Formats: sequence, C-alpha cells, structure tokens
Amino acid sequence: MLELLNVAKVYRGGVRGVDGVTLRLGTGLIGLLGPNGAGKSSLMRVAATVTKPTSGQVLFDGADVVAGPDRLRRNLGYLPQDFGVYPHLSAREFLAYLAAVKGMPARTARTRIGELLDLLGLAGAGKRPLGKYSGGMLRRVGIAQALLSDPRVLIVDEPTAGLDPEQRVVFRNLLADLAGDRVVLLSTHIVSDVESVAADIAIMAGGRLVLRGSPEDLLARARGRVWEVSVAPGELPSLRDRYPVSKMVRTAAGVQARVLAPASLAADAVPVLPDLEDAYLTIVRGASPCEGTGARQ
Repeated sequence: MLELLNVAKVYRGGVRGVDGVTLRLGTGLIGLLGPNGAGKSSLMRVAATVTKPTSGQVLFDGADVVAGPDRLRRNLGYLPQDFGVYPHLSAREFLAYLAAVKGMPARTARTRIGELLDLLGLAGAGKRPLGKYSGGMLRRVGIAQALLSDPRVLIVDEPTAGLDPEQRVVFRNLLADLAGDRVVLLSTHIVSDVESVAADIAIMAGGRLVLRGSPEDLLARARGRVWEVSVAPGELPSLRDRYPVSKMVRTAAGVQARVLAPASLAADAVPVLPDLEDAYLTIVRGASPCEGTGARQ
C-alpha cells in the first residue's frame, strides 16, 4: 500500500501546490483527474520521491518514504509529465542505460526491452536516435522506461499526451492489465483516459482533493444538472458566459448544446443523463473540497 497522509507542498511565495491531500492506494488503478494547475503533478512528484512534501507523510507498506525513499524507488515505475531523453542514443541504448541504473542484469534487460518495444509499436525504430523521434514516439519510450523493472507501484503523469487514439487505447488497456496485481496511479485532465479503466477516481482542484469515489458516485453528483438546448449561433457566447457547456454540435438549424445547470435554463431545454465528463465539470466548477474523501480504500 502507498499512503499519502495530509500531504502539503508549498513553493516560494507561499504558493500551495498541494494542500492537505490524503490518499490511500492499494492494488488497482486510481485515476487522478483535475484541470491544469490543480496540483496533480506536484502530488505525483511527492508520491514518486522526486520532491519532499512540506508537511505530511508518505508511507510505502507502512514505512516512511521521506526518511527512507530507497525501498519505494526499488519498486517504482514513474513517468513524469516532462520526460527527457538523450537525443543521440537510440531507444534500445537509452532503455539499456536506464536498466543498468536500476541494477537489472543485462540479459534480463535485453529481453524486457524487446518486449516493451514490441508492445508499444517501437520495435522497427529501436535503433533510431531519439532526437529523430516524434513527440508521440518519445512518450512511448517514456512509458517503456516506467515499465522496465516490472514495478509494484506505477505512477504515470499525463501518459497519453502526444499519443494517437489507437495508441491511447493500447496504453489504457495495458494499465488496466497491470493494475491487477500492483498500485497504478494515473494522473490526467482527459476524462476518457480514466472512464474505461478506473473503478476508483479522485478529483483535484486548487491543490486539494475535491472528491474520491467510483464513476457511479461521480455521475450521481451531476444527475439532474445536465440539459440539451438548441440556440441560434449568435446566442452561444451569452449561453457560455452563464453556464458551462460540455459539448456542442452545429446543425443547419443552429447549435445543439449540452449545458450544465442546477435547473432548467429554457422552456425547450431537455434533461439528459450525465456522462463522466459532465460529472467531472460539475464537480470541478461547483463543488467545494470534501473533508475525509481521501480515506477511501
């Protein structure tokens, strides 16, 4: 189990990147959702031992990670949001170097690297210098390095950035498979990255934990608050000023908008069942942080 207990991270000028977050993570996948600037990456860096919390505790199987990070690091795979590489090395050379740093035997590393390059569609480009890779290809190399040592704890921050839709599906399915026997913490602002693989979702906003629960728990927060309405194109700016609009489709007759509002906003507004994106927007824009939501196991 990985536990973050009342963790805070304060930067220069008193800016609180993380403000008293508690998360207890057992085997399985938890999706950490939040807008850019919500504090997700700061929390992930604390969980991955990249930075120390200003206050609070991080425990791995009951041991204090801040005082002794090596035990977690030996069992950790981490993909940060900003992942750097050596541009003159090939993917195979780069992964072999990281495997050596992790203390993996050379023969085991070669086998594992081959498996991961095949899995992530990079086998044909394994000898190409990383400086010639596209952004999506580099992201896949980052995913490969996080999985090198078959870690017990996998922390991935915005892992699908730069991936095409097919690659995103492959990676989401891979995370779901891996979560069967390890801790997987997936941070993203893309709702579709978690809705098909996470039975446990936490939402952050303003450095704090707003809500943690199942997709059904989140959907319940938005029930009765989602409406479809048709407006003329010229009315759309005014509508968006007054209410969050989660989706809109332009038609010959005007604009069909999906609007989040606590009550019917027009006589012709039709109530519809929320999807997870509606629920996420409703919670982030309307809810205040809930005490104790991080204690769910």
